[in-house]
Amino acid sequence: MAISLSGRGLSQATPELVERLLALAPRLAAKDATLWGEAAQKEAMVRLNWIDLPTSSQDLLPQLAELAQWASAKNLTNVILAGMGGSSLAPEVISKTYKKKLTVLDTTDPDQLLKAIPETSEELKQTVVVVGSKSGSTIETASQKALFEKLFQDAGLLPADHIVIVTDPGSPLDQASRAQGLRTINADPHVGGRYSALSAFGLVPAALIGVDVAALLADARSAAATFTEEGSPAATLAAAIFDAGEQSVGFSDSGSETPGLSDWIEQLVAESTGKNQRGRLPIAIESLESPLAGSGFTISLAQTTDAKADAVVTGSLGEQFILWEWVTALLSIALEVDPFNQPNVTEAKERTSAILAKWSIDGIEEVRPSYEDENLQLFSDSKADSLSGQLAEFLARDCHYVAIMAYLARGIDDEITKSRALVATKSGRGTTFGWGPRFLHSTGQFHKGGQQNGAFIQITGENLNDLDIPGKDFSFHTLLMAQALGDGQALADRNFPLLRIHLKNRSQAIAAILEALK
Repeated sequence: MAISLSGRGLSQATPELVERLLALAPRLAAKDATLWGEAAQKEAMVRLNWIDLPTSSQDLLPQLAELAQWASAKNLTNVILAGMGGSSLAPEVISKTYKKKLTVLDTTDPDQLLKAIPETSEELKQTVVVVGSKSGSTIETASQKALFEKLFQDAGLLPADHIVIVTDPGSPLDQASRAQGLRTINADPHVGGRYSALSAFGLVPAALIGVDVAALLADARSAAATFTEEGSPAATLAAAIFDAGEQSVGFSDSGSETPGLSDWIEQLVAESTGKNQRGRLPIAIESLESPLAGSGFTISLAQTTDAKADAVVTGSLGEQFILWEWVTALLSIALEVDPFNQPNVTEAKERTSAILAKWSIDGIEEVRPSYEDENLQLFSDSKADSLSGQLAEFLARDCHYVAIMAYLARGIDDEITKSRALVATKSGRGTTFGWGPRFLHSTGQFHKGGQQNGAFIQITGENLNDLDIPGKDFSFHTLLMAQALGDGQALADRNFPLLRIHLKNRSQAIAAILEALK
C-alpha cells in the first residue's frame, strides 16, 4: 500500500511553498538542525534521529523477538502499557489497527486504573506491564509503576517477571530499573517523545501483542523514500495545511484502516506547532458528518469521495506514522516554530508539583462554586443560576475555539465525548475534546503556546474509589485534581475564559451537561 493524496484542498498549496519545502526536504533527510532557525538549532541537534527510525529500528528486531518469546513462554497474554503522550498514543493506534488487545494507561484517574487491574490472581500472573518514559520522571508513569510493583509483590510475584521498562539510556528510570533487575530496553535518546512511534516506545508494546514490527518499519522506509522526490506527499500536505491559512485542522479516521490515528496526529501537530502564539490546532472529529465548526481545513484518513473533506490521505500505518512526522517538521519550517520543544508541558508539571506541595502543608482549599445542584458544581465568574444558563453565557464569549478538557475515566465516562459535537454546534466554533491528564502532553501545549484565542471548559469529578500511590503521601485522585487545578491556574493567569464543572455524581451530571447543550 502506498500513500495516496487527493482532494480539492490540496490545490490551496501555492507552488512556491511546495517547491521551497521540497527543496528543503533533502536537508531534513540529512538531519540539518538549522532548518528551524538559530533558536531551535540546539534542540534540533539532539532530536532528529526519528528520520532514521524506519531503518535504525531494525536493529531492535532480535531484541524484540526475544522479548516476545519470553512473554509467550511465561504466558504473559495481558499486556498493559503505562505511559503518557508519545509513549502511549502510538502503541494504542498500533493495537487498534492490528486488532490486538492492549490496555493503555495514560491517566491518573483511580476508577480507570482500577478497571485495568486484573481481578484474579491468575489474571495478574498473566500480566506484563510496559512502563514507557523517556525521562523516567513523568509523575503519571512513575505512580503507575509503583502501583503495579506493589500489586505484584502483594500477590507473591516478582516484578522482574512482569515489568518491562522502555526509557532513554542513563535516565533515572534506566538506572533504577536495571538495579531492580527489571527487563530494560533503551530507546534512542535523540528522538523526542511525540516522534517516537517507530522507536522502542512504539515497538516494544507492538511486539508483545504480536504485531509484525518488521512490516511496520518496511512500510515506513518505502514511504520515506518518496518525501524528497518530485510530488512529495509530505511537502504537498505541509504546504496545503499552511496555505489554507486556517488555525483549525480537522482529522477524521472514521472508516479508515488506522483507527485512532487522529488522536496520535493531534498530539504530534499540537505539541510541535503550538508555540510563539502561532500553530495549527488539530481537531479529532468523530466522522466527516460531525461538526468541525468555524473555519478550518478537514482531512479524512479513510478513502472517500466525500466532498466534505478538503484532503484525503490514505496509507498503511507505518506510512502514515512517518508521513505525519515529516509533514509536521516541514509545516513547522513554514510556521517558523521549533517543532521539538514543549515549554508549556513543563509548566503544567511544575504547577501540579506546586499544588501538591501546598496541599501537603495547608490541606486542600475549599472553593465556593458559582452554581451547585445535587449532581454538579460550577466554578466561573457567571451569575447565572442554572447549568444551561452558565453554559449558554460561556459559549457566547468571544473566542476562536473551545477546548473541552475532561479529567475523567476513559472507557467509563465515555458519554462525555458527545459534548464535543454539541458544543461545536451550539457555539459555531472549532471544538476539541481531550482526556485529562493526557491532553496536557498534546493540545495542552497549544492551549498556552499557540494562538491566544481559546475558551476552556474543564470537567473534573468525584471518584467512586481511590487508590494510594505507594511511596507518596497523596492518592491518585488527589494527583488528578492537582493536575486539573494546576492547568486551570495556568489558563486563568492568561485571562482565558474558563469554566470548571465538577461532577458529584458522574453519570447523572454527564447526562445533565449533554441535555443542557442540546
